[in-house]
Amino acid sequence: MNRVSTRLQSSRILFIGWSVFAAFGSYFCMYALRKPFNAGSYRGHEWMGINYKAVLIIAQVFGYMVSKFIGIKIISELPPGRRQWMIIGLILFAELSLLLFGLVPVPYNILCLFLNGLPLGMVWGIVFSYLEGRRFTELLAVGLSISQIMSSGCLKSFYFVVRLWFPGLSEFWLPGVIGLLFLPLFMFFVWMLSMIPAPSQEDKLLRAERLPMSVAEKRKILRHFGWGIGGYVVIYTLLTTMRDFRDNFNVEIWNEIEPAWNKAVFSQTELLSGLIVLLAIASLASIKNNAKTYFAIQFLMMAGILLCGLSAFCFQRQVLTPFWWMFLSGLGLFLAYVPMQIALFERIIALFRLRANAGFFVYICDSLGYLGSVGLVLYRECYKADMLWAPVLMRFCYFLTVICLILIFLTGSFFYNKLKKNE
Repeated sequence: MNRVSTRLQSSRILFIGWSVFAAFGSYFCMYALRKPFNAGSYRGHEWMGINYKAVLIIAQVFGYMVSKFIGIKIISELPPGRRQWMIIGLILFAELSLLLFGLVPVPYNILCLFLNGLPLGMVWGIVFSYLEGRRFTELLAVGLSISQIMSSGCLKSFYFVVRLWFPGLSEFWLPGVIGLLFLPLFMFFVWMLSMIPAPSQEDKLLRAERLPMSVAEKRKILRHFGWGIGGYVVIYTLLTTMRDFRDNFNVEIWNEIEPAWNKAVFSQTELLSGLIVLLAIASLASIKNNAKTYFAIQFLMMAGILLCGLSAFCFQRQVLTPFWWMFLSGLGLFLAYVPMQIALFERIIALFRLRANAGFFVYICDSLGYLGSVGLVLYRECYKADMLWAPVLMRFCYFLTVICLILIFLTGSFFYNKLKKNE
């Protein structure tokens, strides 16, 4: 073990700060290769009568979705020694695809965004594998969570700044240039991740050791917990669909609900949401009892989902301004989504002492979640092309609220009964 890792092991405060910063930075830089392109409008281009930006988003999300399906196997079976070089290879492949996006003419550059999404879907699983299975994993993963909430809005604002720096550069080259600007930073944060020491014996005792999974172990877990996990997969799919739709078409939604909107609004709404979610996740880390934390997560999810539905209803009744609707809908979304991603399966593994890792569960959810995202965009483009983006989001909020509240009650009851049998 080198000097940095030894120092991290000897100081809890330094270890937490280092891990949070490394996770935040690495995932923020990944988003710099994924999200800036959707701040462009790509006016004057179409493909088979469909809005070109929608086609590009579908292509990238489809690649991202395929990556999640691949990740069910690769991330759940990934040994620690291969993490660092794998994540670097994935990012370099994604950046090369962005440069080809600028080089290849329309409409053939659609394929480049599919290739860009293909490696990026596995980055989350690798970053989280450095953090999971520790007595304060939720606290360490705060950086990862906040990065997901803040990065997209901040990088959209950064896109408009870079466009001012390079006024002659086309919308097709800007994503590749932004990716190059963030590449050195990404390498630094990957080095930081590689310095994080392995979980201690105390971590393994409190949270269960996290090991690469075999096919037989995956089947055994699904056989015993399949109904409950299936319910969470549906909830996660709906939340991912809303998150991705809202994020990809933020510019179009703001153009519809407030034509004179300020470009800095992305950073404002996501920063506020990020701070509140940070406090909520940090509070989960303070609960050592895994059963109590599990039910606290259910409460957070219900509160967030209710906020999504109520904020849409109040905006429709003109009780809320556009800013407050977008802020509250985003806050509610992430209050439900983030605890599911970084805490729910982490605690289920610890609660039932499963021989598993969180990446297996999250990648099952993510793979279907992005399938839902593609489906919603295709629904709007193919069947409701005359409908504005904001009403699509509003209707989906109502649908999500009803279905998810029912499923939270059913899945909570399922795992409560399992827990009682274990006792």
